[in-house]
Amino acid sequence: MAEYIPLGRRFAIIDRAFKQHLNKKADQLGLTSVQLRVLGELSRMEAFGVSEVNQRDLEQAEQVTHPTMTEMIKRLEKKGFVTCTTSTIDRRYKKISCTERSRNLYLELAQADEAITKTLCAGLSAEEQAELIRFTDCMLDNIGYHL
Repeated sequence: MAEYIPLGRRFAIIDRAFKQHLNKKADQLGLTSVQLRVLGELSRMEAFGVSEVNQRDLEQAEQVTHPTMTEMIKRLEKKGFVTCTTSTIDRRYKKISCTERSRNLYLELAQADEAITKTLCAGLSAEEQAELIRFTDCMLDNIGYHL
C-alpha cells in the first residue's frame, strides 16, 4: 500500500527537485538558486520593458522580505551581476539593473525550467500538463499572487 503524502509535503519535494536542478546552473555562475531566480526575474522585467526595477518589485515577485532582498542585492552587486543607482522616478528608491553579465539570463532560466518540467511531468499527457498549470494558477490566485 502506498504511503499517503500530504499535498504540502508534495509541493516541498517538488520545490527541492527544482532547486537541485537549478543549483547546477547557479553553481556555474557562482550563485545560489535563489539569487539565480532573482536575476532571472530582474532580467525578464527589463527585457519586457519595465523602465525601472526597484527592490520592492523584486521582493513582491520573489515573495521575500525586505531584509532578505537587501542582502541578496548587495551580494549580487558585489559579484558584478547588478548595479544600483538612484531612481529617476522616485529618489527614495534605488534602480536595480542587470549588468551585461546577467542581461537576458531569463532566457537561459526559461530553458532550464522547461527541461526540469519535462523531466518532472514525464508520463503526463499534454492535457494533464495543461490542467496542472490551470490548478497551480488557481492556487497562486488564491494566495494573492497574481501573474
